[in-house]
Amino acid sequence: MQYQQLGRVGLFVSRLGFGTATFGGADSPLYSAIGGLDQAAADRLIGIALDAGINLFDTADIYAGGESEQRLGKALGARRKDAVIATKVGNRQGPGPNNVGHSRNHLMDTIEGSLRRLGTDRIDLLQLHTFDPLSPLDDVLRTLDDAVRSGKVRYLGCSNFFAWQIVKAQGIAASLSLERFASLQAYYSLATRDIEREIIPALSDQGMGLLTWCPLSGGLLTGKFSRSKTPTDNSRRLKFSFPPVNEEHGFRVIDAMEIVAQRHGATVAQVALAWQFHQPAITAAVVGARSPEQLQENLKSVDLKLSADDLQQLDDASRLTPEYPAWYQNMPLGRKPGEGSGIGKNVKD
Repeated sequence: MQYQQLGRVGLFVSRLGFGTATFGGADSPLYSAIGGLDQAAADRLIGIALDAGINLFDTADIYAGGESEQRLGKALGARRKDAVIATKVGNRQGPGPNNVGHSRNHLMDTIEGSLRRLGTDRIDLLQLHTFDPLSPLDDVLRTLDDAVRSGKVRYLGCSNFFAWQIVKAQGIAASLSLERFASLQAYYSLATRDIEREIIPALSDQGMGLLTWCPLSGGLLTGKFSRSKTPTDNSRRLKFSFPPVNEEHGFRVIDAMEIVAQRHGATVAQVALAWQFHQPAITAAVVGARSPEQLQENLKSVDLKLSADDLQQLDDASRLTPEYPAWYQNMPLGRKPGEGSGIGKNVKD
């Protein structure tokens, strides 16, 4: 296993993180489609992950109504010390008007709830699951800072934030000498690279780590789907088509991935994950599994080395469409003292 520093903090996490949204929820139409795994299955998968060197385990208070956290905590058991537990909070935990969001009232309650379900005395990485426009950021960050100072939380992160929200939060934290976000968790895959426009540059500027969720695009990039085939098994994406992907673009990407996979004697899923590990902005790719076979296949991606030609072929098929003309993207920004910027000179569209 390979490990990467989480942003600017001294914590190291495995490049492949294990997502536990597949744990629990057998009675829920949504979570049974995602996984619905019982405790025995969770124990088996967590054991394989730990033995392979995975130390990053991601969950959320909302997954399967809290069952995911419960099953993860029980599966770790005495090996808790070997794990970096990352959970996400701020989601609805009851019918009342204050049972959701990032108010001090709700965050303090939900942190206690996650600790109880996980059966632990601290959360290694506490992440806000999404942005709450109703709760002032200074109040939110003070609450999170209190959680760190109390020892109940070690590091802070956010999930699904826009670039401006990230930078605003980091600026407020710095101005008030509060604990800053160490990382962002965001959707990023070969089929959907939108965060390269603004979010990844913001993370680089702020020295934050990036944890990617759904690096296989919810099963689309597993090799089961292509222009000519659709799985007939209980594939999650047939029941729960999330996250959304432009179908034609997705198939164009899969076409390129299949060629690269054949070149290496690998699977499409392994190529999708290996590509992530070749992106300098990514700290870890968080991927789930419903069976030991899926997990073992994913583990092999860490050692798959893609060549410059492989990466170019994948980039050609998956890159974002430029939002501006080429001349605008390449405008000269450097200048010497006493000189103009050069902007507007000899420019052609």
